[in-house]
Amino acid sequence: MTLKVDAIRECLEGVIPGTMATASPDGMPNVAYLSQVQFVDSDHVALSYQFFNKTRQNIMANPRATLVVTNPVTVRQYRLSLEYLRTETAGPLFESMKAKLAGIASHTGMSGIFRLLGADIYRVHQIQPVPGESLPPPAPQRSLLSALRNCTERLAACTDLEKLFAETLACLDKQFGIGYTMIMVLDPVTGRLYTVASHGYDASGVGSEIPLGEGVIGVAARERTPIRIGHMNAEYAYSRAVRESAAHSDWASALETEIPLPGLCAPRSQLAVPIMAGQRLLGVLYVESPQDLRFTYDDEDALVSLAHQLGLSMHLLQMAADTVEETPAMTPASPKPRGTPLGIRRFAENDSIFLGDDYLIKGVAGSIFWTLLRDYADKGRTEFTNRELRVDGRIRLPDVSDNLEARLLLLGKRLVERDAAVRIEKTGRGRFRLRVDRPIRLLEEYA
Repeated sequence: MTLKVDAIRECLEGVIPGTMATASPDGMPNVAYLSQVQFVDSDHVALSYQFFNKTRQNIMANPRATLVVTNPVTVRQYRLSLEYLRTETAGPLFESMKAKLAGIASHTGMSGIFRLLGADIYRVHQIQPVPGESLPPPAPQRSLLSALRNCTERLAACTDLEKLFAETLACLDKQFGIGYTMIMVLDPVTGRLYTVASHGYDASGVGSEIPLGEGVIGVAARERTPIRIGHMNAEYAYSRAVRESAAHSDWASALETEIPLPGLCAPRSQLAVPIMAGQRLLGVLYVESPQDLRFTYDDEDALVSLAHQLGLSMHLLQMAADTVEETPAMTPASPKPRGTPLGIRRFAENDSIFLGDDYLIKGVAGSIFWTLLRDYADKGRTEFTNRELRVDGRIRLPDVSDNLEARLLLLGKRLVERDAAVRIEKTGRGRFRLRVDRPIRLLEEYA
């Protein structure tokens, strides 16, 4: 049987450098170690181009090469016959290799030397096992295909976004054995990702943000490609969101408006997978581990499939949330709020909301919350629908991809985490109510 590249992907993790042999036009051979070999598909690999050295000179003149790779567990070796096709210097494949190479460089203490200049694409004409002794492969710890099946069945049964996110992270823990996970949703208005659910951390980090292109999460989102790193990597560690203070307001700039991202202090393995609905980016599914090389190509495949299911479910549930139930659930009348009035302050510059002196939320979610509070204060309203919010000009929702239901979920979680005297409670499909337990006093600040 002819071997294909996908059968030897364990050899392409960068644990043991590959050995590449090339020849000049006059037949002079050259052998060099290679930092990274990336799986592309069953017939192609990508090799890291970092230096204009003898290997590079030979390939530009003679596109044929031989590559030997080693399975780091069984030490079985394979010889690949290659033909150079092209070099990519941007795009998903390049970014994926750049991130992985940065992890390898950090692990080996060569961060200042290992810099990716391009991803060289090769066609694999033949793969031959190299004769020699090898170790038996270890028994798999779990069946990823079975885990994926169980997860997709549980996700398909979810009837709202909150349960969908919770089930996804629970499945990653129980079925895949991944204990540190988070889901981030894209805000197309600001071009940032915000945390809507996390698992395994001391603090949930709900509401924390990261811009597109920053760290492993931001790069995976920007390029719409999975990014997997197997070693500690300071360059691609996600960083906390940059503080966005209201520069023209002394009071606002003195307050903390940054919600720290959840996460391990020193993750040894990271995998960020875009959540897509068709060609539209919805967010990122992120997992990490304190163990080196925790996530394999097979883990990546499984989580990419899971993220596709998650994206489709998110899309369908958000559309369903705009369909209001004809007969809403009966809710008891709320008692009149008692106690000391709670001052709720809004800064119009970025719609940041403070409960007293405590930061709550900003952006579109802040605008939604302020709209609800204004209707409550001015009209005594407590019952609302997704549909009316979507067309409310005060909120300034984007025309497409507004993720309204996800924003409401984020707002509701932040209110619970802050133990606020104001809560959002679902009363049916596309319906919710505002519960106010203390008198409120609304204050607006303008630049």
